[in-house]
Amino acid sequence: MDDETLHELFASLQPISIRRMFGGKGIYAEGRIVAVVLDDELLLKTDAETAARFEAAGGRRWTYQREGRTPVAMPYHTLPDEAFDDPDLMADWARLAVEAAIRHGMKKPPARKRGTAARLEDDI
Repeated sequence: MDDETLHELFASLQPISIRRMFGGKGIYAEGRIVAVVLDDELLLKTDAETAARFEAAGGRRWTYQREGRTPVAMPYHTLPDEAFDDPDLMADWARLAVEAAIRHGMKKPPARKRGTAARLEDDI
């Protein structure tokens, strides 16, 4: 999924930022990650309050599994297909993702300091 399409889909949340991550992309609004694109599939942030709504609409939860490990259900769901063609419906789903991110306290981490002075500050 290209960045232009993502900006169109998340028009209700502008400005957004898009960053490469995990072989895919992370979509950020208000400094919080609200969605990911993995294998060209868009998944929105969910939590205990919103997951059931996504599932009732046909959304699938992203499950991550490392080789030799137990699968882990991640807090992201796919969108119903009709959201891709209806900006108002997409705005509703995007709003739910922002709310879930806020509840999870997912904020952009502060930039790391570099150099000797920064290491000394960290020790104080």
